[in-house]
Amino acid sequence: MKTLTVLSNFQDDYGNVIDSPTVFDRNISITIRGKNNRVLIDREAKITGLRLQFDCDNGTLIVGPSSKHGFNMFIRIGQDATVKLGADVTTTERSIVSAVEGANVTFGNDVMIASGNHFRADDSHPIFDIYSQKRVNPVKDITIGSHVWFGDQAVALAGAVVGDGSVIGFRSIVTNTIPNNCVAVGSPAKVVRKNIAWERPHLSYVAPPYKPDASTVEKSEEYWNPTQEPARSLSPTDRFALNLRRRAWHVRQRLFNN
Repeated sequence: MKTLTVLSNFQDDYGNVIDSPTVFDRNISITIRGKNNRVLIDREAKITGLRLQFDCDNGTLIVGPSSKHGFNMFIRIGQDATVKLGADVTTTERSIVSAVEGANVTFGNDVMIASGNHFRADDSHPIFDIYSQKRVNPVKDITIGSHVWFGDQAVALAGAVVGDGSVIGFRSIVTNTIPNNCVAVGSPAKVVRKNIAWERPHLSYVAPPYKPDASTVEKSEEYWNPTQEPARSLSPTDRFALNLRRRAWHVRQRLFNN
């Protein structure tokens, strides 16, 4: 077992490699128990804290660049598993990420995570059916899209998929697919509002002190989109109508902006 307290370029005789052009020496703890594990850190990454555990072999952590304040995470990576963080992923306080048994946990770009959040592709311990003796809690991938906001203590469990531009409310638990540009709350999380867009400026930290409409913030236009229902739940006629509405919406936006 190897323990590191600095995140920088590293390799050992067991095929474990860290590629980090930038040196991070505060709030870092890396434990490597296996072999052929990889850490790839972008030169422009920002990390305020990282506790990283490789428990087995062939694990991968990929961290993208950031122009924001960065993230603080405890990340556990098991056999053949991968955790990937896109550009500009941020946390308010430490979040927990777990991927084992070949699972992938993927975060898109500009994901804003609050405090006390968990992203667990596994349940940490196996559960078996006493008759068949088969495992009943298999590992499943987690995919978090771009420009997604996870509210305080919100959780994504095995099989969670969250579309671009969505908001997951306080203490909600995501276990299935949440489409883009919607608000989902509850346990399990369910969509309560569609066709929304959110922006990062804090209501009180950032001027103006009142923000009654979108003219008061700089819009991230690429994430202002109508909610798309999962294709499998729509008939061909419904999908055709949805595409027409989407095109009409973009035409109205262009006319309005001109």
